[in-house]
Amino acid sequence: MSPILAVILAGVVGIVIGIVIMKMASSAGLDRAKLQAQTILEESNAKAENIVRQAELDGKQQVYEMKERAERELKGQRNKIQQTENKLLRREDSLNFREENLNSKEKKLEQKTKTVEDELANIDKMQAELQSKISEQMTVLENVARLCQEDARKQLMDAVAKKCEKDIGEYLHEQDEIAQEKAAQNARNIIATAIQRYSQDETIERTVSVVTLPSEDMKGRIIGREGRNIKAIEQATGVDLIIDDTPDVITVSCFDPIRREIARQSLETLMKDGRIQPGRIEDVVAKVTKEMDETVQRIGEEAIFKLSIGRMNKELVKLLGRLRFRYSYGQNVLEHSMEVAVFTGIMAAELGLNQSLAKRAGLLHDIGKAIDFEQEGSHVELGAKVAKKYGENSIVVNSIESHHGDVMASDIIAELVAAADTLSAARPGARYESMENYIERLEQLETIAQSYDGVEKAYAIQAGREIRVLVQPDKIDDMSMVKVAHDLKERIQNELTYPGQIKVTLIREVRVQELAQ
Repeated sequence: MSPILAVILAGVVGIVIGIVIMKMASSAGLDRAKLQAQTILEESNAKAENIVRQAELDGKQQVYEMKERAERELKGQRNKIQQTENKLLRREDSLNFREENLNSKEKKLEQKTKTVEDELANIDKMQAELQSKISEQMTVLENVARLCQEDARKQLMDAVAKKCEKDIGEYLHEQDEIAQEKAAQNARNIIATAIQRYSQDETIERTVSVVTLPSEDMKGRIIGREGRNIKAIEQATGVDLIIDDTPDVITVSCFDPIRREIARQSLETLMKDGRIQPGRIEDVVAKVTKEMDETVQRIGEEAIFKLSIGRMNKELVKLLGRLRFRYSYGQNVLEHSMEVAVFTGIMAAELGLNQSLAKRAGLLHDIGKAIDFEQEGSHVELGAKVAKKYGENSIVVNSIESHHGDVMASDIIAELVAAADTLSAARPGARYESMENYIERLEQLETIAQSYDGVEKAYAIQAGREIRVLVQPDKIDDMSMVKVAHDLKERIQNELTYPGQIKVTLIREVRVQELAQ
């Protein structure tokens, strides 16, 4: 409500009240009514003034608040405008900076382009001068050496070839390493497949046979009166019986494993029978010998049947059976031969070769060990001779001859046989040797390595499976190391006997030191 309207309304109210009071005064008394009306009128005027003043104050307060709110909004809009102006100024500065950078880069690019063009022009000029000088030198060379241009070119090419010989050798060496690495990876995959598909129990060596006695008294009965029984046994079997203080044990010693096995079985039969006398001993030995021939034949046939390699000459089958009683570095030779046959067959199958022929070559690779203690010659020579005698395939014969590197392999199957032989012999626990032989082999290995000129130190590590050689850098360069490593490998193969493989590692190190004071 506006102040004017409030004033008017208050006046109207006062008039009405006055009329009413006058009417009342007329009835109650004029004076009294006037007095009351006057009082009421004054009070109404005072209230009207208060109302007007309050209305004015409220109006002023509202106007002040509206003005203050308008000023705040205006200030906020000004701040936003200022921020927008600042952003625009910063963007303008950034654009100016970028423009300056682009101009600078453009100038640098122009300078570089000009420099490159100048250098190209200089190169063309130098090439022309060089060609001119080459022509002049060729003319001088022809005049001095009396050579035609073709001969001079040949001499120049020879000089360049000699200069590049080292680079070519390094390149060939690098390519050879890459090829060897790829070949080694493929070989590892094939060998890993063969190992995963075959498992074999480990064996122990038997150079003697031990017979357990039921009681200590049995030793006296075996010896007999004046030693006649033990003499009869040794004469009939061709073995030596060793009877010592070891309780309830007799040792049978003989270089021939078949004789040793016959003597062991004969003793066990005699002890069970209880009749130990010269006549009975001869009968039992004869009977066991006959049974042993049958056992040997059966063992050979079982090995062939297990490997599924077809028919084989009976004499070869018998020789295979005899390998059952032959040990090499603690490894049973027949089990080793069957293991090699399995490995060779698996690898041949992976390469798409004749699997049956590969297994046959692997089985017969050590056949010479069945007779090498009876005849002169190595087991390789005797094995190849026996295989030829009984009509084996030429690949089988070559595999026997080459599995120790005595003869070059003529077929990939022969290479597989050599790899499988190494794999079977080198697996942990397959073979062992005496401590004396082991130490002697390590000493020989280090001695051979240190015999080369330029070798500083040599160490046999990993139980003799690696020889690590430190060379003097001023006497042996990088390219000579390849030849030294190859020669060292050849000497180790020719002069040492060892199970598995030996890795040859040459190390050439150059050190330069200065002392700062």
